[in-house]
Amino acid sequence: MDDFLKALEIEGLTSRLKRLSDTMLYETKDLYKSLDLEIEPNWNLIFRLLQAYQELTIMEISERLQLSHPAVIKIVNKMKKTGYILTYSDKSDKRKQILRLSEKAMVKLRDFESIWEVQNAEIGKLLSDCPHFMEELEKVETKLREQNYKQRIINKLNE
Repeated sequence: MDDFLKALEIEGLTSRLKRLSDTMLYETKDLYKSLDLEIEPNWNLIFRLLQAYQELTIMEISERLQLSHPAVIKIVNKMKKTGYILTYSDKSDKRKQILRLSEKAMVKLRDFESIWEVQNAEIGKLLSDCPHFMEELEKVETKLREQNYKQRIINKLNE
């Protein structure tokens, strides 16, 4: 069967990227479930950040990952429910919640890291024919930070 998104070429780009992302996300979720792990695909981002910085606020995590504040809260709340994250109020500003990995997270991290290592190696193999993929992706992301997609289209429509 023909892949209509491929036939659309550049017009199908965003849908193909979404499809690829969804495929990897759902297969990773299924992998974790089959390995009986209490983790979701995007939690590694928070684990890695808190491993590197020990303690961060939601806002700091949001800024470092360049994810929305609500998206980070959603991930963190799930991680708190499984006991991977501990929170406490900032002494100088009680509204701020400081996050850190729990003892349970630190123990489980060893298992998770071995899986992430294999996953990263496999992604490397998938990209082996595209050695500059990550640099090219960075170029696109940089251009979109300079001027977002919506504004680019509006500017062209107004020319």
